[in-house]
This record gives sequence, C-alpha cells and structure tokens, in this order.
Amino acid sequence: MKLQQNQLYKQGEEYIRIVELERRAVSYKLMQDPISGEGSTRLVTKKEFCRLIKGAELLAYEP
Repeated sequence: MKLQQNQLYKQGEEYIRIVELERRAVSYKLMQDPISGEGSTRLVTKKEFCRLIKGAELLAYEP
C-alpha cells in the first residue's frame, strides 16, 4: 500500500487523515468526525504512522 496525502483511515471510532506527507515524516489529523474535520494534528515518522494504521480500514480515496 502506498501512502498518499488526504487518505482517510478508520480505526475503531476514530478517523485518521494524512495532512502532509514528507520523505520520512507524516503529519496526520486524528478526528472523531471526518465531516467536521475537527481534531488534533500530530507529526510522526513514517514507520510510526504505519504501525498506527496497522489494521485500520482505508476509506474511499480519489487522487
């Protein structure tokens, strides 16, 4: 699976959206409701992000 900007994942009751994708880091937003877009933004390494979304469901994505 290839990471791309604006991908939306669902894990349990939370949604994770990739905000900015860099070579070694990922900035993502953790939200309760993807429609409102309210949530906290975090910056982690790609390796940490991949561990975070392991088992999460990728929702419909259109590039």
